Amino acid sequence: MSEQGWRDFLAAGLTDWVVTHGGAMAVYPVGSLAAAVRLAEAVAAVPGVQESGTVLTAAPDRLSVRLQRGVFFLEAHHVDLARAVSAVAAEQGATAARAAVHTVQLAIAGRPEALDVGFWRTVLGYVPLAEDNATDPLGHGSTVWMQELDPDKPLRHAMHVDVSMAREHAQAWVEAAVAAGGSVVYDDEAPRVWILADPAGNKVCVASWPDGAEPATGSGGG
Repeated sequence: MSEQGWRDFLAAGLTDWVVTHGGAMAVYPVGSLAAAVRLAEAVAAVPGVQESGTVLTAAPDRLSVRLQRGVFFLEAHHVDLARAVSAVAAEQGATAARAAVHTVQLAIAGRPEALDVGFWRTVLGYVPLAEDNATDPLGHGSTVWMQELDPDKPLRHAMHVDVSMAREHAQAWVEAAVAAGGSVVYDDEAPRVWILADPAGNKVCVASWPDGAEPATGSGGG
């Protein structure tokens, strides 16, 4: 695992694709479930997709394509794979909607000696992706990530939700959440990340990371 893979992916100018903490993802709106299945079949036939760990999710109005299940698992060959998937989608008349891409993660924090990812994998029916997380084998549910608490904090346990999306849609996402009753409690690193809270004080991190970690450069298929 490394940062180089996702940094190279961003620099490749793959405009269909958004890199979230859940990996590289593209969403293609379609007119029906049958159309989503047809597009999924075409994507599944792209050389390398079958062996890549790609997750396809068909719905009545869209097909979601996720390359790998975590951002740090992206490698050089995923750039070529993404270009090939984009080309097939274009042949099928599908246009990607970056605004539809987002990834949700539940971050569970605690003292190092109290963190137990095995419990969460078991109780949720999840499987390992890395040593500190759990992921839905069906590809539907949020990732669970174990986070060590700052030893200086008085809390012994805590949870918050992470939502990651395309950099150009993050600000509007925050504004919509505030209009829906939330408040901004931290924005020193915006637009990379904001921390919002609901009226009860429960926290949500809204992030354009890693898609907005640095401006994407270059051009290419996608």
